Amino acid sequence: MDIGIRAYNKDDRKDAAAIWNQVVEEGRAFPQTEFLTEENGDRFFAEQSFTGVACDRETGELCGLYILHPNNIGRCGHICNASYAVRRDMRGNHIGEKLVEHSLKKGRELGFRILQFNAVVADNVSALKLYEKLGFVRLGTIPGGFRMKDGHYEDIILHYHEL
Repeated sequence: MDIGIRAYNKDDRKDAAAIWNQVVEEGRAFPQTEFLTEENGDRFFAEQSFTGVACDRETGELCGLYILHPNNIGRCGHICNASYAVRRDMRGNHIGEKLVEHSLKKGRELGFRILQFNAVVADNVSALKLYEKLGFVRLGTIPGGFRMKDGHYEDIILHYHEL
């Protein structure tokens, strides 16, 4: 599988929303509880500073995506935030790693100085290992900061990476 990352376009809306909704449905990573439709998904992805989609260069299939946007405004507007989603049946193929690496470069290109993660769920072991491998710094833990789909609470770990 040869994965490339490119900018989101309107033709991606159906597959991008479906991949995003898989993560929302699992209830283990994104704060959102509502699913995206093709219409509101297109608006959501288009209004980000950048939405990148990972595609199999041979088949053209969408395998994953990420959104990148300011984490705050004004004097903190130089800090960005990102979220990543990999299609369930494509996980374990280092697509997430490619998405994170691309977002670090894209954030720098867009003039951001820091990429901050506000809510990495403590039981997301693969993400935590990846962020450590890529040089993210753990800022601290918020006990019970994330309500899981089944209603129990998990800790969240904040991270940052200088761009």
